[in-house]
Amino acid sequence: MIDSFGRVIDYLRLSLTERCTLRCAYCRVDEGLCPKSQELNTEEFILLAEACVELGIQRIRLTGGEPLLRKDLPQIVRGIAALPGLNDLSITTNAQMLAELAGDLKTAGLMRLNISMDSLDENLFAKLTGGGSLQKVLDGIQAAIAAGFDPIKINAVLMKGINDHEVDDFIALTVKHKVDVRFIEYMPIGSGNGSNKLRLNNQELIAERPWLKPLPPRFHSQPSSDYTFEGALGRVGFISPISHRFCSDCNRIRIMSDGTLRTCLGRDAEISLREALTEGKDALKKVIKEAVFEKPEKHCFDQVALEKRNMSRIGG
Repeated sequence: MIDSFGRVIDYLRLSLTERCTLRCAYCRVDEGLCPKSQELNTEEFILLAEACVELGIQRIRLTGGEPLLRKDLPQIVRGIAALPGLNDLSITTNAQMLAELAGDLKTAGLMRLNISMDSLDENLFAKLTGGGSLQKVLDGIQAAIAAGFDPIKINAVLMKGINDHEVDDFIALTVKHKVDVRFIEYMPIGSGNGSNKLRLNNQELIAERPWLKPLPPRFHSQPSSDYTFEGALGRVGFISPISHRFCSDCNRIRIMSDGTLRTCLGRDAEISLREALTEGKDALKKVIKEAVFEKPEKHCFDQVALEKRNMSRIGG
């Protein structure tokens, strides 16, 4: 698919649920507004993925909420992984349930993992996540390594005065393990997230560490700028939507767990795909293709804090 600005759209982030096991401070403070009964079912998720792949989507990331809460997740993974033309299938998880499921997900056809972990301090991690267990995350990472996932990416949202003192501790993980650590700038999405007070500038973090050496990207149009250093087994990445806008290379769309399409993370415009889902794949493809053509040129994070949905509703 090509939008009106000539960008090739080949990446889908597909949210499976708004439900989550945690209450991360920057993401949500209460339950999602899409109840379990309004989530799409196994067959609908696979049909959506099939339509998108036939339109040219080559990479799909399953998100949430916490996608591991879906009891049909292995079936969803298996169905999507089997689609001809799909080159990459990954998932973003908080890893609270990953130790028990990593092997089954690998067998089902999942290729890669992104794991959210915003602190290496047990007490701070619990505070930031509303009671989450850091040990469960660490156990999940070990289970993922044992299952053969490679690369494993660890995502940390940095917040000034809260966890920014841990930057070098996170970077050190790439020496001990073959994992990628990626620092994500705090974004103004959701209730209360409009303040700039917590945001760090990734470009300044990079400048302060001249021993980081740039690497070529693993994927075209990936949002992170990747680096390495002597002794590192993995990569260090910086995702900088605020300080280093990458809209001109954006190649992605998002579909939420209630069947709503969002062509830009940094815009509140949405299109429901539910009616098209009932009409069949051809109708679905038509709506998606038309929506993609109208994809905005750029986000508006620098102008307004988006309030319509928080990150748990959009799907990361």
